[in-house]
Order: sequence, then C-alpha cells, then structure tokens
Amino acid sequence: MASNPNTFDVAVLGAGPGGYVAAIRAAQCGLKTAIIERDNLGGVCLNWGCIPTKALLRNAEIIELLHHGKDYGFVFDNLQVDYAVAQKRSRDVSGRLVKGVEFLMKKNAITVFRGDGEFVSPKAIRVESRNEEHTVEAARFIIATGARPRTLPGLEPDGVRVFTYRQLLEMKSVPKSMAVIGAGPIGMEFAYVFHAYGADVTVIEALPRILPLEDEEISAEMDKTFKRAGIKTIAGAKVEGSQVGPDGVTLTYSTADAAGQTLKADWVLVSVGVQPNTSHIGLDKAGVIADARGLIPVDDAMRTNTAHIYAIGDVTGKLQLAHVASAQGIVAAEKIAAEVGKYSGHVAKLDYNAMPRCVYTHPQVASMGLTEAQAKEKGYQVKVSKFPFRANGKALGLNSYEGFVKIIADAKYGEILGVHMIGPDVTELLPELVLAKNAELTPDQIAQSVHAHPTLSEVLMEAALGINGMPISI
Repeated sequence: MASNPNTFDVAVLGAGPGGYVAAIRAAQCGLKTAIIERDNLGGVCLNWGCIPTKALLRNAEIIELLHHGKDYGFVFDNLQVDYAVAQKRSRDVSGRLVKGVEFLMKKNAITVFRGDGEFVSPKAIRVESRNEEHTVEAARFIIATGARPRTLPGLEPDGVRVFTYRQLLEMKSVPKSMAVIGAGPIGMEFAYVFHAYGADVTVIEALPRILPLEDEEISAEMDKTFKRAGIKTIAGAKVEGSQVGPDGVTLTYSTADAAGQTLKADWVLVSVGVQPNTSHIGLDKAGVIADARGLIPVDDAMRTNTAHIYAIGDVTGKLQLAHVASAQGIVAAEKIAAEVGKYSGHVAKLDYNAMPRCVYTHPQVASMGLTEAQAKEKGYQVKVSKFPFRANGKALGLNSYEGFVKIIADAKYGEILGVHMIGPDVTELLPELVLAKNAELTPDQIAQSVHAHPTLSEVLMEAALGINGMPISI
C-alpha cells in the first residue's frame, strides 16, 4: 500500500487473545499489520481472566491438598496461608505472558498503537491516548474489542463490597464471607479459590441449577462436590434487592419455595455474564451493523456486513471463550490474506459444537457439543455411556477420583454429539475427543486406540467402549 507509515494492509482493533493472534497470523502471511489497544496487550484473558485465575486456582488446589495431609501421611499443626502471596504470583504470571505478547509483536513487525480506537470512516480509525493522536488507515480491519462484565441494578461494583472479576483479582485479602451471584465458570472458580482460603462462600444462581449450560448430570455432580466441601449453592434464586453498607452487603432473593429470603456477606462478586464492547468504537461511521445486544453478526469467514471489516471474539457472541476468539482470529487473518493472494492454504470453517468448554474448579469440568437433553430435543436417537473415575487406577493413585466421563453418540451413525466430563484434569483430556469429533471418528475408533496404562485417559477409552455396552473395568 502507500508509504504512509500509518497505512496498513490490516489493522486489528483490540489486542486480546483474538486480536493479537489475528495480528500475528496476518503478519506471518506477509501483510503489513497494526494492532490498537487501550490497555495491556493480551486483553482480559492474559491480564484479568483466564491466566491469573488459573494461577490462583493452582494455589487453592495445593491448599486443599495440604488439608488432606493425613491421606498422605503428614499432618500440619499450624498451617498458615497468605492470600497476598497467591495474588502476587497471579499478577507475576500475567505480567510475564503480557511481556511475551509484546515480544511477539516486535518479532512479527506488528505496529502497536496505544490508546482508545474509534472508527472515523469505513477506512480509518482514530487512536487517542493522553499524549498523542493517530489516524490508522487500512485496507481491511478486524474488530476484536471483547466484552466487559454485566452488572445488576443496585449492585454497581465499587471494589470495596461489590466486585467484578477484575476488581476481585486486584484484592490482596480474603473476606470472612462472600456471596457469588452467578454459577457459571467464572463464579464457580472464584467460589472455589476464596473458599480454599477460608471464606464462607455462597453461590446464587437464577437458573434451576449451577453450571446451567452444562449437562444436567455434570451440574448435579458439581453441586454435590461443592456442598460436600462446604460451599453453599442456591439455584433457582432470583436476587430482588440489595443493601450495601459499611459492614457488608445484604441480598434479598426468592426461590420457588420461599420469597423474601436474605443473605448477608462481607463481599459480593457479580458474575452474571458479559456484554460486548461495541458501543463506543464508531460502528455507525464504519457502516457495521450490530444487533440490539451490541453483538456483531459475522459469516463463516468472520466478515461483517461491511465487506472489508471482520469481527472476532466476544463481540460476535458465538462462544465467548478465549480459544474461540483465537480460532476466529486465525480464520479472519487467513481469509484476508487469501483474498490478496498471500495465503493458499485451507481456511477453516469453525464448528462451534466442537469447541471445548472448561471450568477449572476441583474437580474440573470439560465439555463439548450437545448435552443429552439437547441431543434428544434435536430429534437424535442417542446412545449414552458414562464411566466413573472411581474405577480408574491412576485416579485412585492420585487420590482424586470424583466424577465421570459421559459420551453422547448418535445411535444410527455413531457420530459423537457431545462429551461431558467432571473429574481430575479433564480439561487436559478433552482435546482427544475434540480431535475425534473434528475428524468424524466414532466411539468405536476411540475405543480401539490403545491408551497407556495407568493413565486418566483410559476413562475416555472405557466410556467409548460403553457406548456399545462393553466397558472393561465396571
């Protein structure tokens, strides 16, 4: 393109796991690429989401392990834990990865613009920071501005009593009691961490069960596990009022059984989903249409209604997960490169039914595709197999044997329709079944693949054998 240093083949608005991956792939394909970010590179995932929470969860797992020392032949008389140290470690881990992304921008010769970006025309974005202003022009754009937490009326986050996940990650102490509103992955993970550090935690969910998007059997197993650990869960509860005071927060909620119940806690985490960051980026000036929720519709190539502008990640509303954003970013970048003759490979068509979904509590949850109820609602005749970790030698050796693997297959053709797992390290086991689904393998083919013994992965083999009623170990 022109020699103007602020004119590019591709400009990416937002440097989260969708945006920075899209920028890297575009640059690898030989496109002159820019990325615009108002905060740290890496977005919510690296800075305030996936990565720092996983560091905290690891600390929580170790503390839980130490509390079960008798099982391993040791006892603590005066075990002391310091959440501030765990919080610092989580920030250090995050910072290290952010520096890694900064290095990757330099390695791939990607120009980074720091500041708030807003379209001023279909071909230009104005970038404003405290000290300077730039106009970035490009032949094509990728919108990757992510999402922010939703709030509830009367529970506006203040970082003192009422928190979003981001504010909670900045805290260096643990309250005596905490209420978590929302039993999705974020709410459940924070409930697990803060309970491990001694907080009295109650999780409130408006829908009829915790982890409401998971298979019903997964929700039931997690509910038993949490309650056995001492974490209270209240499903089917609608928060109707709140009072925030200097000594805590009082929530008023109703269930099908009783109205006007109250719960008091020192802190409240509001974890009721996210909303897209599309309201102040000049979509109207770019000619890009968003729906009433602020989500941007895209085609299989991630293209918006405006042919040279693409959108990826949370703003599309497909599956608001970091790895989905990254996958979409690669699709968009490769499609753009193919259009200008700089990429001749296959551009993937993403199958959102084969996308992993993970919850990093203990036990972990990992799933893909349809739940059993969804498969039946769609008219499938299904075969269902469930194999428990309790019958697996490696799980018993690890002293971590709660949970099971559940496979749902089409009875006629053997197609894998859904996989739902709860148990030790299941987030690491799921990719085998994602690959199987993408390769159109059947449970029979999984069962015929020899799995090393003793490993947790044998549970996948046993569950696959169970589709035809022939598991070995139960």
